[in-house]
Amino acid sequence: MSTREASAADEPVIESREQLLAPMISGEKPKSDWRIGTEHEKFVYRRSDRHAPSYDEEGGIRDILMSLTQFGWEPVEENGNVIAMKGDDGTVSLEPAGQLELSGAPLESLHETCNETGRHLAQVKQIGDRFDIGFLGLGMWPDKTREELPVMPKGRYEIMMRHMPRVGNLGLDMMLRTCTIQVNLDYSSEADMVKKFRVGLALQPLATALFANSPFTEGKPNGYLSYRSHIWSDTDPHRTGMLPFVFEDAFGYDRWAEYMLDVPMYFVFRDGNYIDAAGLSFRDFLDGKLEALPGERPTASDWWDHLSTAFPEVRLKSFLEMRGADGGPWSRICALPAFWVGLLYDQGALDAAWDLVKDWSMEERERLRNEVPKLALDTKLPGGGTMQDLGREALKIAHQGLASRGKLNPSGDNETGYLETLDEIVSTGKVPAQRLLDMYHGEWGGDVSRVYKYSF
Repeated sequence: MSTREASAADEPVIESREQLLAPMISGEKPKSDWRIGTEHEKFVYRRSDRHAPSYDEEGGIRDILMSLTQFGWEPVEENGNVIAMKGDDGTVSLEPAGQLELSGAPLESLHETCNETGRHLAQVKQIGDRFDIGFLGLGMWPDKTREELPVMPKGRYEIMMRHMPRVGNLGLDMMLRTCTIQVNLDYSSEADMVKKFRVGLALQPLATALFANSPFTEGKPNGYLSYRSHIWSDTDPHRTGMLPFVFEDAFGYDRWAEYMLDVPMYFVFRDGNYIDAAGLSFRDFLDGKLEALPGERPTASDWWDHLSTAFPEVRLKSFLEMRGADGGPWSRICALPAFWVGLLYDQGALDAAWDLVKDWSMEERERLRNEVPKLALDTKLPGGGTMQDLGREALKIAHQGLASRGKLNPSGDNETGYLETLDEIVSTGKVPAQRLLDMYHGEWGGDVSRVYKYSF
């Protein structure tokens, strides 16, 4: 989740429709300026007893963050607490229970993205060795209850944790017990955004299947391959889902703004503090009728904040966020951006990917999204075949798209190698969660703690 640092006291209020559309319009870039921004989260645990460290215990989350200063990172504070670190490789921030996230810098190639990931993991592993800390790449805590987990001192999380149980049964699990990999991608125009959004949304169940990596809850199999994905189906129906309106003819920046105006608020940031506005209307805020701030009207920063509080499978701000994948190890952190860049950053690949999904009905898209968390690549496709078959076709297109980009590393390799881990998953039909379950029922003898040997 985004990290807010300051609010501009003299920032003008929003007075026009154009100001609401400005964030999306500002994202338009020529293809030569398209970049790749990769985000990945990981669980933090004490190796000696595998507990999730609190913020302020010795060798805990605050100490881990501050230790990044040795690599040139600079602290970001909220009310005297260090809640993030800024550096050349982006921002290292905290999810609600101390999951550590790298929101990477916007980079030109997957080679740079994978190098960035490697640098970050090397840094945190070095710090982890000092503090007896390990990092686990899964989509959900395999053995922790909510009650066993700490809560980080961030004002927006306090508000969200109060609000989540009012609107869904699993929102606290989303906040406290899950990790994801995401990639943020650019577009050249409104029409380009629309096509990429539609392809990304329709194929998000395939990404969920390929990266499914959350089969355990509180030490036992939970009946799902991506329980993290299932959690989103019972978090908050007002701000999640497959967004049928994206596939309607009138979809564009204006329709997205309308959707966001109907998403209930969480908070307003003022003078370094988060003011609880959970469940209130941004439309009322525009009219100066927000109960939490009577008479005040929103600024552009308030609108940017609000744009970060919707959680559909694909999200639009000044870029498109692909949000369907479970957390995982280094190879899959590199594979997710490779998958989406291959499909969306070459026009021929984008057109071919759209051909794969353009004839599906909204009911069929919803069915795929609902069945994939349990069935992964065995999910049946509209018209016949399985998600595994779709994976073969999509990866073939992604390979072609990456080859067409012609981005080479110093050894002369293009970017297609980052798809190898996904090629292997599709070839075998066995997703990461199924391999973990095979070990749980086999060599692990039902002991889920054995999963910790697969830490970063």
